[in-house]
Amino acid sequence: MQQPFTASNRKHKSLVRLALLACIVVPPLAAHGQSPGLAAPGLVLRELVAAMPKSETQEIRVLTASFKPGDKTAFHTHRSPVTVYVLEGRFTLELEGRAPVTLDAGRAYVEPPGVRMTGYNRSTSEPLRVVIFYVSEPGTPFLDAVH
Repeated sequence: MQQPFTASNRKHKSLVRLALLACIVVPPLAAHGQSPGLAAPGLVLRELVAAMPKSETQEIRVLTASFKPGDKTAFHTHRSPVTVYVLEGRFTLELEGRAPVTLDAGRAYVEPPGVRMTGYNRSTSEPLRVVIFYVSEPGTPFLDAVH
């Protein structure tokens, strides 16, 4: 059984998160001057965030979501930052008190914690597919619906 991360190897947590993101989301790209047959990750998003979980153990979730034309999410908040990567289509995120954010395929965005929001597929004909990365305290709900 794998041991949970501890304070003594906290630095490794960041590396594991980065590796997870690179392996799952970023297609292997041949770097200029790189030996043939060797894959290298390409940076999609780099951002400093606050409000990450601080407990000794965190739960990492990688989710996918498919939106038909016109679909939207519930009006909600998150307790920790959420990273969304658009695989296909165009994702529009309306955040309370902020300008809307629109992402095309291949783009990523970090949704801030504690901000009320709704995500949309505004297209009338094209589907939307996203991958979502969420690191939280173990057992924390993915979202909190706002009524």
